[in-house]
Amino acid sequence: MTSIKASSSYRIPLFCIVTLLFWMSMYTSVPIMAPYVEFLGGNHQLAGWIVGMYGISQMLLRIPVGIMSDRFHKRKLFITFGLLFTALTGLGLWITHDFTWILILRALAGAAAATWVDFTVLFTSYYKHEDSTKAIGTISFFNSLGQVLGILGAGWAADSFGWEAVFILGAVLGLMGMIGSLFLIEKVELDAPKITMRGIGDVATDRTLLFVSLLAILSQVLIFATVFGFTPVYATQLGADKFSLSMLSLFANVPVALASLFGGRRWAVRYGEKRMVVGGFILMGIFTFTIPFTHHLWVLMITQAFAGFGRGLSFTLLMGMSIKHMPADKRATAMGFFQAIYGLGMFIGPVLMGIIGDWFSLNQGFIVLGVLGILSALLSHWFVRSTPSKHQAKPSSSTAAL
Repeated sequence: MTSIKASSSYRIPLFCIVTLLFWMSMYTSVPIMAPYVEFLGGNHQLAGWIVGMYGISQMLLRIPVGIMSDRFHKRKLFITFGLLFTALTGLGLWITHDFTWILILRALAGAAAATWVDFTVLFTSYYKHEDSTKAIGTISFFNSLGQVLGILGAGWAADSFGWEAVFILGAVLGLMGMIGSLFLIEKVELDAPKITMRGIGDVATDRTLLFVSLLAILSQVLIFATVFGFTPVYATQLGADKFSLSMLSLFANVPVALASLFGGRRWAVRYGEKRMVVGGFILMGIFTFTIPFTHHLWVLMITQAFAGFGRGLSFTLLMGMSIKHMPADKRATAMGFFQAIYGLGMFIGPVLMGIIGDWFSLNQGFIVLGVLGILSALLSHWFVRSTPSKHQAKPSSSTAAL
């Protein structure tokens, strides 16, 4: 116990810094990739394929990465490779203007994102099992903060020095994170068994994991259809310029970071995970539903701030629930399944919104998504088991996810 406390004096802060650099590096290119492809002469369809390749590759790779991680117990190695891939992606995008290579490099970025499985599992291993949501809340805060800083850094670099500066910035941040990852502490249980095919089957059929993953899909549908999809389009209809779109992104993502930190570390313990998840979906639903009824840009930013806060509450806790009940030798596999399954929402959301927008209008699409958010809250209320609050929990009791 003494050695654990001694090493934790720097292992947790270092891990948070490495996580911050990882997501900053990743999100320097994410928000500008579509306009960059069109700047090079590509059409909308090509831009969509290149942007989508990031999600496709990580969805395909997350389960294998989780299984291999549980098989060989080398979380730190995967993290280092993930940061190496982000650095190589930035360097490659700076060098090439060929669309085929850009497509390949975006797939490499998706491979880097797949290692997020190992970030979450290694970081939660520094905490007790019953404190998994607290750990996920902390690491999710630096995830969201890194995305915000990456987006802002990309906007500043592109405006000041041009497109190429964005990719150089991403490469440098990735390299810095990779160097930091070499000093991370690998926590390996010496007696931990290696995952077997039967163990993989147990994870894939775990009811708790499947229910939590379903709710996470719905969360991602809402997120990628709005803040990472068509909310900026609606903002341009209200007269938003590039700076205003950056501010919209800031308003949408900063509350995510705050909700991840306080929701996972404090409020879930005090009020129960179920209330936080349900409340998060309600906020997302209400403030997505109200988008078509906002006619001023500053009002839209406020709605997205509340929706972002709900997103941070619900999704952070769902991620913690996906592995909290799992034994150590199955956690990376479970997280791989969870992250791969919720990746479906990254595709379903924009496609659903695009279909509704083409057949009807974006306004009706936002209303449908708002109703979906409320229905997701009802599903959470029915399926998620109540966890004891701080005042009800006994010292020896463990919280149930579902």
